[in-house]
Order: sequence, then C-alpha cells, then structure tokens
Amino acid sequence: MKRPGPLLTLLTGLALAVLMLSLNTTTGTRSTSAETSPSPTPTNTPPPPTVTPSASPSPTPVPDGRYAGRTDDDSAAIALTLRDGGAVAYFCDGRTRESWLKGDVEDDGSMRLTGKDGSVLNGTLKEDNRISGTVDVGDGQHAFTADRAKKPSGPYRATATVDGTQVDGGWIVLQGGRQVGIVTRDGTPSPAPSIDPETGAVTVDGQQLTARPATP
Repeated sequence: MKRPGPLLTLLTGLALAVLMLSLNTTTGTRSTSAETSPSPTPTNTPPPPTVTPSASPSPTPVPDGRYAGRTDDDSAAIALTLRDGGAVAYFCDGRTRESWLKGDVEDDGSMRLTGKDGSVLNGTLKEDNRISGTVDVGDGQHAFTADRAKKPSGPYRATATVDGTQVDGGWIVLQGGRQVGIVTRDGTPSPAPSIDPETGAVTVDGQQLTARPATP
C-alpha cells in the first residue's frame, strides 16, 4: 500500500485545524450568550399613600352661667357671670368695700379678672361647677368659692343720677335669697337697700331704680 504523500497529509491537517477553530468560536459565542443575563424590566412602584394627620379636637368652650358665694373668711360675698368666654365679678362686703372686675375665661376654665381700682381676681372653674380662687381688694387678699347658681342669684348693678348726685349701686343675690349690696353716692359708699330679685326694682333716695343682672 502506498503511503499518503506529504501534501495530502498537510492538507488533511489544515482542514482539521480549520474545523476545530470553527467549533471553538461557535462554542464561545454560545457560552457568552448564556452567561449574560438580560436586564430586568423596570417596574413602576406606586408612591406610598399620603397620610393626613387627624385634626386635634377643638377645646370645649366654658359654659355660660352664674356663680355666687362668700369668701372663706366670711367677710364678704362674691358673684360672677360667665358668658361667651368673658366674665364679670362683683366683690362686696355690704358696708364700704366693693369692686367690679372683668376679663376673659380660658378654655381650661382659668380666669384673671381686673378692676379699675387695681383689684385682681384669679380663679378656676372646677369640674364640680364651682369657681375657686382669690381676690385682691385694697390691701387684703381673700380666698373664695362660688357655686353655680340659678336665677335670681348673681350680681346686679344700677346706675343713675338722683337729684344731681351720681348713684352707683351693686348687689349680690346669694342662693337662698340673702342679699349683700352697696350704693355709692358721688364716691361715698354705704349699705344698699334690698332689690326685688324678680324685677330688680329698688328705691334709692326716694327714686325708683332698676338693678339689672351684670354681664361681661
């Protein structure tokens, strides 16, 4: 048998090399393709829901009402009227000392009332329907407690000119009907005559006046 010539051997080897190169190239491309992961499709994430803070409850307004009582030392009476967030108070000993005070009432029931004469009342409306506090009148301080009262209890006032004299009357009608009051004539105080608690009628120096409930 004749051995293949050198040329045939060379061609056979060259063909084999080309075939091997072609296989390696194909395998590498497939491997690279398999190892490369496609990029994930972006997902649109909805924004978190907006949380609206709940509104704080509105404070409960202090109820309107009348209050009457006496100082802890029993030397004077005091009455207050609360209306629409305001307050007026009358302090009276029935002889020579009196003071009208007014101011605002806070949502928590506290109040600081002041008078033209420099008097100051600091009090608080309690849950038991009482106003407790102190009132500074002149050179003295008096602690007091005033209970919720029903009409006709409360503070009353009348102002008029009688025979050329300026008359200013103040009254406190306590629960049970007892009254404490002062009439001031041109700045001079004296005990006041009683008023009719149903109508407010009162006679001062021969002239009939009408005392009306004091309001803020």
